[in-house]
Amino acid sequence: MAFLRTRRAFAQSLAAFAAPARTPPNILLLLADNWAFPHASVYGDASVKTPVFDELAKQGTLFTNAFAPNPSCSPSRSSLLSGQETHRLGTAASLYGNLPQDLTIYPDLLSNAGYLTGYSEKGWGPGTFRRNGKVENPAGAMFHDFAAMLTSRKPGQPFCFWFGSHDPHVPWDRGTQRETEMPLRKIKVPAHLPDNDVIRKDVRSYYCEVQQFDTECGEILEQLRKTGELDNTLIVMTSDNGWQMPRGLANCYDLGVRIPMAIRWPKGVNHAARREDFVSIADLCPTFLESANLPIPKSVTAHSLSGKIRRDHMFLERERHANVRQGNLSYPVRGLRTREYLYLRNLEPDRWPAGDPTFYWAVGEYGDIDESLSKRNILESRAEPFFSLNMGKRPAEELYDLKKDPDQVTNVAGNAPYSSVLAKLSKRVDAWMQSTSDPRAQGPTNFWDRAPYSGAKRKQK
Repeated sequence: MAFLRTRRAFAQSLAAFAAPARTPPNILLLLADNWAFPHASVYGDASVKTPVFDELAKQGTLFTNAFAPNPSCSPSRSSLLSGQETHRLGTAASLYGNLPQDLTIYPDLLSNAGYLTGYSEKGWGPGTFRRNGKVENPAGAMFHDFAAMLTSRKPGQPFCFWFGSHDPHVPWDRGTQRETEMPLRKIKVPAHLPDNDVIRKDVRSYYCEVQQFDTECGEILEQLRKTGELDNTLIVMTSDNGWQMPRGLANCYDLGVRIPMAIRWPKGVNHAARREDFVSIADLCPTFLESANLPIPKSVTAHSLSGKIRRDHMFLERERHANVRQGNLSYPVRGLRTREYLYLRNLEPDRWPAGDPTFYWAVGEYGDIDESLSKRNILESRAEPFFSLNMGKRPAEELYDLKKDPDQVTNVAGNAPYSSVLAKLSKRVDAWMQSTSDPRAQGPTNFWDRAPYSGAKRKQK
């Protein structure tokens, strides 16, 4: 496609975001639904082909340590909108929660500054977003597609558009014609899953939807190129959290929170740049505002990607994902990911991390794992260590040595040689919780257990 043939060498760096622009840029967010790192060909995944994402990376900046702050759709999207940790957002820290009435979000600020803000397919959610008399999604006005938004704006009006794909969300039933391009023997299975053809076929189906998302993003970018505004548009292609395999979505392991990200903007992004520092999708809120020459609200705790701050770590957390524990109970986690270690603190270790073994309200047994062939394979075989790794209870603390154990399956929190590392990381999590006004920093709370859940009750079969 023509977009893929459009290449330029850009002399400026991401620091140029901070320089005032003569004309506010358009902002285009291409957001996948549950796409995990490293599942893009530019990251070295040999099974999946993502030419559009790869080309964005070549024309702009590729991020190798991008994270969702929370491994759950609507909480992660709440952080994206507000630039804050999810524990600061009240009921919006949970799936199917309520967005706070007084929450300051970047689409509102851009709209007030004259931008046309809108989205197609999946915006913020799932949850309840009617607030302060507003009935539209926090991502902006809903449009049938990107083309409909383009025809709706006033001449010369900048836009901020959110393409919220439903891919690669389960069921993985789109793009299946691509399966023949992916030999099962070449598909890499992470160590927490059984290495068999059932799992490999499931991974392949997921890959097909990753490629479907990539293709649809290319179609949008081609439409943008035809308007002549490609180079005046800040383009971000990323995901809201990791994949829906067991131990992925709703978990603070890498496959639940580490995500692909590439940014293209000729006025502020190097050609073929690569950033190894740790960034969050919450950082997009201040980045978008700064690119539009708007002040960043004091409530924002994330950092613009133009700034001098270069993180060597990422704090992680989760509260209630699906309503899958008797009594609507959350499964609270706080953690820290560095280059060397992943430290997780399970604040209620007596609860089932994947949900109760018996059906309660949503999804089914172990309901924080969405239905897939892989889940069924593990449940039916009960083979170890896979059943315990994915469905079993977890200790109060987990620590993974990423150099020795990149797949994060061997917990060394109780090993004496790691005691000083454990203490150091635990202390850093305590300090983060205190400095960001985490309600759990003051001790146990049932706030998120009592928080409303707007998801419908699933009927048992």
